[in-house]
Amino acid sequence: MSDEGIGYAGQAAPFIDPLMDQYADQFMASIEALPTYRSTVGCVIPAYNEEDAIAGVLDSLLSQTLLPDAIHVIVNNTTDATVEIASHYAGLHTRGEGRDEQMTEIFVHDIGENPDKKVGALNYGYTLVEGMDYLLGVDGDTTADPHAIEYLVREIQDDERIGGISAIYSIDDSGLDSLMGKFLIAGQRAQFAAFNMQNLLRGRNMAVLGGQYSIFSTTALRAVVKQTHQRYPWVRDSEIEDSLLSLEIKSAGYLTKISAHARANVGGMTTLQSLDAQQVKWNTGAIDLMWPGQRGDTKGQPLHPNLRLRWFENISMATNGFTRLVFLFLLITSLMLHAFVFVWLWIVPTIMATLLNLRTAHAMQNANRRDYLFALLFFPAELYMWVRLGHFARSWTKFASSSQTDNWALQAKAESGGGGLAHFFPIAVVAVVVSGAVAIWAQLPTSLQSDVLVGGWTVLGIVTVLQTAWMALKLLKRHKGFQA
Repeated sequence: MSDEGIGYAGQAAPFIDPLMDQYADQFMASIEALPTYRSTVGCVIPAYNEEDAIAGVLDSLLSQTLLPDAIHVIVNNTTDATVEIASHYAGLHTRGEGRDEQMTEIFVHDIGENPDKKVGALNYGYTLVEGMDYLLGVDGDTTADPHAIEYLVREIQDDERIGGISAIYSIDDSGLDSLMGKFLIAGQRAQFAAFNMQNLLRGRNMAVLGGQYSIFSTTALRAVVKQTHQRYPWVRDSEIEDSLLSLEIKSAGYLTKISAHARANVGGMTTLQSLDAQQVKWNTGAIDLMWPGQRGDTKGQPLHPNLRLRWFENISMATNGFTRLVFLFLLITSLMLHAFVFVWLWIVPTIMATLLNLRTAHAMQNANRRDYLFALLFFPAELYMWVRLGHFARSWTKFASSSQTDNWALQAKAESGGGGLAHFFPIAVVAVVVSGAVAIWAQLPTSLQSDVLVGGWTVLGIVTVLQTAWMALKLLKRHKGFQA
């Protein structure tokens, strides 16, 4: 008997029709050729006098592994060549071939004089992309890692509860000439790194979706508009429109997150005037959000979960200011009585602070020698702390005086080289307060002077021990593989 047509175990071998096999291959090929749905991303770049940076920003966007579907440069109130430079990029840009082909189109809009400044530009951009799935907000001086948009889109797609995700921010410290610029940028890099790590370790919950490089679900933005009875997502009542929008997104039931991977370099401040103007604007805006009813129709929300980190930051700065001012007073008065005795244990807080600064530097993905020296030498970090204390003091002074200054205009003026000497005001206040306290102390009887010194050193010692213990806890806290 022939074995032809017999399979194993005595079964007949299946008949394979060559035509059916060819049809199956063609069918699978047609399935693979079908277009797959891809989320749409509209990028909005509010630009004010960004002639030096806008080309780099657009080059960075065109170098992304995932291109936005449209890029809208919203030029407002500009007095330089931002429009002309950005216009060279206007039009359709194509990259790749076949299924790997990506396209984006760049539009440049000059909206002229706009009283709402950046907020007005953002809302104008929102009307252009609100039909897309996501809005990517990019500042006119911010560049990003080539994978940034890909990471942001992937993360926000993976969880529909997320209303917005911010990139991890740092500052490019290359190309700096002045010693002051190098010092201030090193301080800002450390400040950003510490803030990023705090948010990463809090379940990646981001208190502020910074406008520098953040992606928003347009569904979440529409929910904010509906819930707050606004025409647009961003409102001009706040000095920090991104923080207010973050609060409103959270209140609308969405999550605000920081990316675990996407990174962007923002524009840093290289002069004391510009840094002071920026930080005072940020801090004043934060106080408006923390304290009920301070500006326009923006109600304060002191118990909002997104503001816990703000409260902690302000309390921490107040404590740092208290310990330094009291130490300065006690040191001067102790020397006047020839009663100063150095105790080696006092070095412990300094060592702990230095180790904490070094750990922050080590946690930075692109840390360099300047970052480590800033932390290791202690004095640069301590001097920068005094600078920051001045910013907080000026912010709370503005709050207490109910001053309604245009901090956006002040920052723009400071960045252009103006701004006056307001940033030196805290130094004058410290000098007056410490001098006045010493003068009053000098009028006291010797016995009472000694009691003041004993009580003062005791209180300072207790507060310093608590601060040192807190630094030790932060030093021992695991970073869980995150890099700031």
